[in-house]
Amino acid sequence: MIRVLLAEDQSMVREALAALLGLEADLAVVAQAARGDEVVPAAREHAVDVALLDIEMPGMTGLEAAAELRAALPGVRIVILTTFGRPGYLRRAMESGADAFLVKDAPAARLADAVRGVLRGERIIDPALAAAALADGASPLTEREGDVLRAAAGGATNAEIAQALHLSHGTVRNYLSTAIQKTGARNRAEAARTARDKGWL
Repeated sequence: MIRVLLAEDQSMVREALAALLGLEADLAVVAQAARGDEVVPAAREHAVDVALLDIEMPGMTGLEAAAELRAALPGVRIVILTTFGRPGYLRRAMESGADAFLVKDAPAARLADAVRGVLRGERIIDPALAAAALADGASPLTEREGDVLRAAAGGATNAEIAQALHLSHGTVRNYLSTAIQKTGARNRAEAARTARDKGWL
């Protein structure tokens, strides 16, 4: 029996996925989590084989939880599930140690097959997303440009960003200017939106 952890903050979606997986004779959902920071403790407590992680969760994103889980319990296979088919998310998921990346509108049978596949050592990626990721390429933003753009997306002023990230006002302005240029945007809000849509933030 394959022991599965399901981490998803929307209880209705989580329960529906658990019910669907429960129909498979060789799968058992032995643990559920509604927050990203609950993933590693739940995986430890229930000795899971595979963790299904949503990307958008409170406490910690699925990508952050995947990286923590990979470090804490390297034997656990990780499947990232998302509503957002963003190429940048795929790249970040693979970098965080995920073994599979599927969008939630994939058929239930594909999800069950992915759980079995990752245990056999396979890497499973939604084909349309893989093609889009190759076409888009890696994020052009440096880590610091991403930090500044992320802070700007929340509506912070340059002074507030400078204080929060321990940078000078001029450095923040330069990072924002470069990020706007790299995303082909007209202003910081559009740059943040573009970067988010591509999964770079």
